[in-house]
Amino acid sequence: YANGRGVPQDDKEAVKWYRLTAEQGDAQAQYNLGLMYANGRGVPQDDKEAVKWYRLTAEQGDAQAQYNLGLMYANGRGVPQDDKEAVKWYRLAAEQGHALAQNNLGIMYATGEGVPKDNVIAYTWLNLSRANGLDNSENIGIIEKELSPEDKVESQKLSRQLMKDYPSVY
Repeated sequence: YANGRGVPQDDKEAVKWYRLTAEQGDAQAQYNLGLMYANGRGVPQDDKEAVKWYRLTAEQGDAQAQYNLGLMYANGRGVPQDDKEAVKWYRLAAEQGHALAQNNLGIMYATGEGVPKDNVIAYTWLNLSRANGLDNSENIGIIEKELSPEDKVESQKLSRQLMKDYPSVY
């Protein structure tokens, strides 16, 4: 119903079916229900309800839900704004190869939001994000100007370690 494949498109009907499946623990339905609440499709827009469904999915290991939950914490949508909590969820998604989460985690390290400022770690996550297909040259360029050649070597070592620790992603 959400996309109108084989049936007339109907957001309210989609929410009904997502909810039935989500309440049985289906991660994809929980995620989709979170999206519906976040965007006000078929239900009144409700960030707290979106967070509830994203969290259930994120706790099952879904990288996209982890990333979305990180965004909710970073922006204070449906939860109190909390950079440390945003970093937690970005990191979980980033470790699964989620390019946007890797980028956001890199930015958090670059700005010292939720973590101690560390340009080497920032550069590492930004480069991994680029390796996973995100065009973030501007972010990388900003950090790169602040790094020494030794910092870049350290970042390369850290990148190799992350690739070793999470081989199924890279």
